[in-house]
Amino acid sequence: MDKNEIAVILNEIGAILDLLGENRFKVIAYQNAARTLENLQEDLGQLIQQERLGEIRGFGPHIQEKVVALYKTGKLRYYDELKKSIPVGLIDLLRIPSLGPKKVRMLWTDLQVESVEDLKDRCEKGLVAKLGGFGEKTQEKILEGIGNLATYRGYFFWIEAWNSAQPILELLKKSPLVDKAEVGGSVRRKKEVIRDIDLLCSTEKPEAVMKLFIGSPGVQKVINHGETKSSVMLGSGIQCDLRCVNKDQYPFALTYFTGSKEHNIVLRQRAIDRGLKLNEYGLFPVKGAPQKSLKCNEEEELYRKLGLHYIEPEMREDTGEIAAAETGALPHLVAWKDIRGTFHCHTTASDGADTLEAMGEAARKLGWEYLGIADHSKSSVIANGLDEKRLLAQIKQIGELNQRWKGQNFRLFAGSEVDVMINGSLDFPDEILAQLECVVASVHSGLGGDEAKNTARVIKAISNPCVTILGHPTGRLLLSREGMKLDMNAVLEAAAETKTVVELNCTPSRMDLDWRHWKSATRAGVLCAINPDAHATAELEQVRMGVGIARKGWLTPATILNTRKLAEVEKFLRAPKSKRILGKP
Repeated sequence: MDKNEIAVILNEIGAILDLLGENRFKVIAYQNAARTLENLQEDLGQLIQQERLGEIRGFGPHIQEKVVALYKTGKLRYYDELKKSIPVGLIDLLRIPSLGPKKVRMLWTDLQVESVEDLKDRCEKGLVAKLGGFGEKTQEKILEGIGNLATYRGYFFWIEAWNSAQPILELLKKSPLVDKAEVGGSVRRKKEVIRDIDLLCSTEKPEAVMKLFIGSPGVQKVINHGETKSSVMLGSGIQCDLRCVNKDQYPFALTYFTGSKEHNIVLRQRAIDRGLKLNEYGLFPVKGAPQKSLKCNEEEELYRKLGLHYIEPEMREDTGEIAAAETGALPHLVAWKDIRGTFHCHTTASDGADTLEAMGEAARKLGWEYLGIADHSKSSVIANGLDEKRLLAQIKQIGELNQRWKGQNFRLFAGSEVDVMINGSLDFPDEILAQLECVVASVHSGLGGDEAKNTARVIKAISNPCVTILGHPTGRLLLSREGMKLDMNAVLEAAAETKTVVELNCTPSRMDLDWRHWKSATRAGVLCAINPDAHATAELEQVRMGVGIARKGWLTPATILNTRKLAEVEKFLRAPKSKRILGKP
């Protein structure tokens, strides 16, 4: 098994243990190990071979043993026996936003609910509303969640697809049979959710490459096996297609299979306007003989022949990129190397898995200059939110750590993710908020309601002079829950006017604010913060995904707070909110 398949099983073990009422720390250990594997940059096989798995934080002897067994054999007796202890359909219930392990356990024991179908039946009969701790509103939310599960079936988070594709892509790139290989489609364009994976390679021996592909790690089932195209189902449940072309066709095929469909239509029309025909095999003159494609060694040459500057894959959505490429007005997009730190991270003080010190050291290891700590506030009881006393103690602890790191061009910023109340007020009084360096204001409850009330609520919150960042603005959960209804233009204008930074929350299930809003956000003068909402050291790597979404939203380094140097960020946060510079300092 590869690391991603193992991570899925570790997550499922944690979920089953939670459903069975096992020790919470044991549950968290499996969940954290799964997160770490998902974000692991080193080769898992090498770590196992060199017996270095124990060096990874959170990988105790028991988890190490299970990971090794799964990696080497693809089987784990403990997991098989654990699955027999609950109905197979209970795990699916945890995907419904209104339900946690405790409530699922109640539904199972009190109403004999063993599947989503059972749950829908009990809700429609009104039985769920009668259970203690549920009620009519929860029952309505559960039915809404069940509907969303059906709507989003067959879709996956981008990171799931990316991680699933990597072992196969690496195998192809290392093979002497393959000249070039790349992922295409919506995965290459960094869409937040995807349906399948498209891989492309250039080779002179497609049949041999196809045999290599269908035998790749992670392949669960072969759907189609052809000479130049094959499809397989991966262990993650994602379909993966591979197409083989020759090296002359490769640049054209890569552009075509990257898409989007709308972007390709415009490119083909530009070719027609120039007396050419563009398809996945080449760029052909319409008149004259022989019908031979114009030579292009790279995608860049193809765009030049169509009178365009090169368009980065993330931007190819037909949202104005063609016109900008024609006039040389494409932005210089942000890159991973531009990131100097991040904000909105959690620790063991609330619902995080790692300590303040561990989070800081992990940020330093990434080469960052700063890290903003934002544990939950007191109203987030389920997340062990901090009250005033615990928050002030944390501020002191952050100060002590900063003294230790003094002179090393790194520091922690003391902050809080403060709940926005239903009336737009904040979870802490201003005299407490004023002692923080960075306040992330987030809505976690009461996400329903009409657009006007929601918009007024958010605008009131960000108008507070202590609020630095608007956290995950819509509160959406991809493939699970729609976000708040907001007049987004009004919110963004208010953010620019009040000089409130807007978050691009790059938790895989959020990616909020949506990339489709960022062009209008920057036009309004809004400054972005790419934040991982990290609950463990491994999740700091989620900023990489955030950079991809930022690029999709046409964001440049100048429009992002965490591309600024430490001294610049310190100056920004020290200044009164009304005096802060949102543009390039």
